[in-house]
Amino acid sequence: MAKAQTHWQTDETAIARIVAGQHTDPFSVLGLHEAGKDWIERAYVPGAETVEARNLAGKALGQLEQRHPEGFFEGRVSVTGRQPLLLHAANADGQWDVVDPYSFGPILGPMDDYFIGEGSHLRLFDKLGSHFMTFEGVEGTHFAVWAPNAQRVSVVGSFNAWDGRRHPMRNRNGIWEIFVPGVSPGAQYKYEIIGKNGDRLPLKADPFAQQSELRPRTASVVKDPTPYSWTDGDYMAERHQRDYRREPMAIYEVHLGSWRRKPDGSFLSYDQLAEQLVPYVVDMGFTHIELLPITEHPYDPSWGYQPTGLFSPTARFGDPAGFARFVDAAHAAGLGVIADWVPAHFPTDEHGLARFDGTALYEHEDPRIGYHPDWNTAIYNFGRREVSAFLTNSALYWLENFHIDGLRVDAVASMLYRDYSREPGQWIPNQFGGNENIESVAFLKRVNAETYGQHPGSFTVAEESTSWPGVTAPTYANGLGFGFKWNMGFMNDTLRYMQRDAVHRQFHHSDMTFGLLYAFSENFILPLSHDEVVHGKGSLLSKMSGDDWQKFANLRAYYAFMWGHPGKKLLFMGQEFAQRDEWTEDKALDWWLLDAPAHEGVRRLIGDLNTVYRELPALHARDCEPEGFEWLIGNDHGNSVFAWVRKAPDSPPVVVVSNFTPVPREPYRMPMPAAGRWIERINTDAGWYHGSNMGNQGVITATSGNDYGFPATADVVLPPLSTLILQHDSG
Repeated sequence: MAKAQTHWQTDETAIARIVAGQHTDPFSVLGLHEAGKDWIERAYVPGAETVEARNLAGKALGQLEQRHPEGFFEGRVSVTGRQPLLLHAANADGQWDVVDPYSFGPILGPMDDYFIGEGSHLRLFDKLGSHFMTFEGVEGTHFAVWAPNAQRVSVVGSFNAWDGRRHPMRNRNGIWEIFVPGVSPGAQYKYEIIGKNGDRLPLKADPFAQQSELRPRTASVVKDPTPYSWTDGDYMAERHQRDYRREPMAIYEVHLGSWRRKPDGSFLSYDQLAEQLVPYVVDMGFTHIELLPITEHPYDPSWGYQPTGLFSPTARFGDPAGFARFVDAAHAAGLGVIADWVPAHFPTDEHGLARFDGTALYEHEDPRIGYHPDWNTAIYNFGRREVSAFLTNSALYWLENFHIDGLRVDAVASMLYRDYSREPGQWIPNQFGGNENIESVAFLKRVNAETYGQHPGSFTVAEESTSWPGVTAPTYANGLGFGFKWNMGFMNDTLRYMQRDAVHRQFHHSDMTFGLLYAFSENFILPLSHDEVVHGKGSLLSKMSGDDWQKFANLRAYYAFMWGHPGKKLLFMGQEFAQRDEWTEDKALDWWLLDAPAHEGVRRLIGDLNTVYRELPALHARDCEPEGFEWLIGNDHGNSVFAWVRKAPDSPPVVVVSNFTPVPREPYRMPMPAAGRWIERINTDAGWYHGSNMGNQGVITATSGNDYGFPATADVVLPPLSTLILQHDSG
């Protein structure tokens, strides 16, 4: 009889490896196995003294023999085929039931294997990570993670005492998976990985986790799979018809953790932000909210630009459903939502992607192409198809699951050049000997093509500070395929001009005009972003020259200059009311400043500029096309005056004129594009904005004829340090 038993009994070495958590193929030992005419159940149940196998209805199928005191059991069971088994365990302290995870088959199929291996799977966020589901009649969570160089991967968490011996996973061509019965939404988990050299690595968060713990805790969380009931169907349908290049786009850039806070200094929740931030942005007349990265990140001062959870909205403000409600509320109010997205690099926190399976998996092994010296971060290996697919899926996930309107891609310049921020000898040329990162370029083209192909009506924006050609050209025309590019040159040149004392500006006139030489080479957004008001740079108000009155006048004139200039607009929070102090992420904006008329005046101006920008097609419909712009005065260095006309089909022309000296010009004779009445829609010196209230009584009359070939001439009062926006009254 004993001899008959031995043919199905597990050898002692395999048992010892299971108990020690060292077996590289646990599914070959544990679970139901056919042995001739017998079915054998093997289980590892730590703490149990006896184990009986039962079916899910509770019918006894066989008593298992304890083969190892640490909890390894096996024995014959009365089944006719594979099925989920219930293990009834007992010891001196009590008894309990557990559904055997090793009695289930795989969930990933051969087509998943094929497309994952090919790097073309566009639904990875449905397959990898953790997903609560009912499988073979049992509720539980499916876990799957890519770790091709690992000897063993286990999922550990609150459901198994963080014990890596309990749930080692099945290896499917480098993808490790397991279905764990009874694990419900809200469970915390990580992966315990033994590298190819047998080393146990620090516990790793799930790269595809769709929810995470609140820092400083770093575990992943099983997300509630209940679909969010969106109410933005009409908005999304209408969005599909938009050509954003020809629509007003005024973007309010926000760091959610420091826009406003509760009285005790804690963060507002996503729902509270929906109640407070969304109406404020609507009232200010902006068309979009842009969020500094809300992907999960461990370190607050990184502002989200060193993310560890590219599929997980940060827990700082609530759960994923809360973030969905925030986006839904924005859409209900007619606001688009842009999310900053960071595929350029990732932090080296030990729970993150760095050397994920003990090897340089997501990053390059060689630091000359795999390490960012500026940010102490790792650079993705864009040439690895699985990494490209991981990042592409992240972009598609935010667009699909959270109805994000646009993705602003951070640090694109660092992705394009292998020698970015490196000295000679610190970088490796590409295969042709150049400094272009060919693999990164291919990735950017891919993610843009998939974004526009999969989600019509969405758009992408490149933060790119070099002269790389064709950033916003279509991929089929050998462009990178972005919808828009930040115009960093405009920001740098014009702010440098505004910092100069007015008496010196005549010698730097071209700082304000140079941008028009390339203004239509790309689809540009003019950014006054968070980067300009941190790290010792001061606020925008503090950058302006002159005394306090002049600083406010300069800022108002500059804002209107920018709103009248070709290109979409972006303004970082707090600058709309002339925040005095440099921005910091650790406290709310200085809202009390709005009690001061000068600050309230700037806020009123931004609201009015957004209204005029939206209402007048001449100011937005040809933002990206040269026929929408014509200089009227571009060379009046001595007076530091600039004037131009904005045009759009079937729309009255608009004239913008700026005087960047504290000297009033009255009258100032200037060419005009048409005779007749011109309505003063914006005068940044108006008393309403806390200016000196000099102006043209709301109307300018232009008469026919001009010495320089323009259709008309007008005598205009130009207040000191001011910008006027004039609309032709064609009625």
